[in-house]
Amino acid sequence: MESHPKTNYSLSQIAWEQEECPSSKSGTTLLILVYSAMIAVGIVGNACLVFVITRQKEMHNVTNIFIANLSCSDILMCIVCLPVTLIYTLMDRWILGEALCKLTPYVQCISVTVSIFSLVLIAMERYQLIIHPTGWKPVVSQSYLAVGVIWVVACLISVPFLSFNVLDRLPFQNLSVPFPVAHDHWLCIESWPTDNNRLAYTTSLLVFQYFLPLALIAACYLRIFLRLRRRKDMVERARDSSRDNRAKGSRRINVMLGSIVALFAVCWLPLNIFNTLFDWHHELMISCQHDLIFSMCHLVAMVSTCVNPIVYGFLNNNFQKQLKSTLSRCRCWGATERYENLPLSAVSTEVTKESALSKGSISVHS
Repeated sequence: MESHPKTNYSLSQIAWEQEECPSSKSGTTLLILVYSAMIAVGIVGNACLVFVITRQKEMHNVTNIFIANLSCSDILMCIVCLPVTLIYTLMDRWILGEALCKLTPYVQCISVTVSIFSLVLIAMERYQLIIHPTGWKPVVSQSYLAVGVIWVVACLISVPFLSFNVLDRLPFQNLSVPFPVAHDHWLCIESWPTDNNRLAYTTSLLVFQYFLPLALIAACYLRIFLRLRRRKDMVERARDSSRDNRAKGSRRINVMLGSIVALFAVCWLPLNIFNTLFDWHHELMISCQHDLIFSMCHLVAMVSTCVNPIVYGFLNNNFQKQLKSTLSRCRCWGATERYENLPLSAVSTEVTKESALSKGSISVHS
C-alpha cells in the first residue's frame, strides 16, 4: 500500500503560500485527543491480544500466530509513527532529529508491509484448510518461518526511506509556487535523485502493498465463500446437525478474518488516494485545506491499528474467555473458568479421504 510515509511529512514539506493558514485551537485539541485515544487503544488492545495468544498454549496455531504478528506490527506503528506524525503535524516543522527523520518512515513502511502480508498468509492458510482439507497443512514451525521472511522482506523494501529521507532547512523550491519561500526551520523531506525514481518507487509500493495483496486475499475468500455455501446446501439436504455446527463455526471464523481484511482495505484507501494525487498532481492540492485533508486521511488509515483486537475480541468468544481467564490468574480474581477452545486453524483428523472427496467436508475440532 502506498503508505510510503512521505505522506506523514507532506504537511511540512510543502510551503504552500506566503501567508500562513489560520489555525484552530479546537481543531488542534481534537487532533491531539483523537491521536492519543488511537495510540492508547492500539497499544493496549494489540498488547492484550498478543499476551493472550502467547500465554495460552492451546492458542498456538498458525492463524493465531499470524494474527499476533499483525498485532505486533500495529503496536510498532502506534509507538513510533503515530506520536511522531502528531508532533510534526502540530509543529509544522521537524524537531526530532535526523535519526527519527529516517527511522520513522522506514518503520511505517515495514509495519504496513508486515500487516498486509500477514493478512495474505491468513487468507492463504484458510484457503488451504477449507478448499484442500486433506492436502498439505501448514504447521506452527512453518508459520514462524513465514513471519520471519515477511519481516526480512519488509525491511529490505523499506530501505530507500533510510537513504532518501533527509533534514533540510527552508528556503527550498516550492512545489506549487515558482519562487523560494523564506523560513528558518527544519523539515524532514524526501530527497530523491530524480522525480522519476520517486514516482517509480511510490507507485510500486502502492501496487505491492495494496492492490496485489488485496486482490489475492479477495480471490481466496471468494473461493472459500463459494465452497462453504455449497457445503451449507449439502448439510441442509443431509440434515446432519454435527456437521452443521462445524460449518457454522468455520463460517464464523471466516467472517471474523474477512472483516479484519475489509476494514484494513477501507481504512487505507483514502490515504492511498491522497498519496497518489499528491505524487502525480500535487498542484491540485488546496493550500490551507491540505493539512485538514491529510489529517483526516491519516487518521482513518490509523484506525486499522485498532481494528484487529476489536474485531477479534468481539467475534471470538474464546478470546474473551481466554483474556478473562488470564487476568483472573494474574490478579487472583478467582478460579479459572473452564471452557472449550475452538482453534482458528485446525482440521479434524477424523475427516476421511472418502468423505472429503465426495462432500469436501471440513471440521474444526476442539
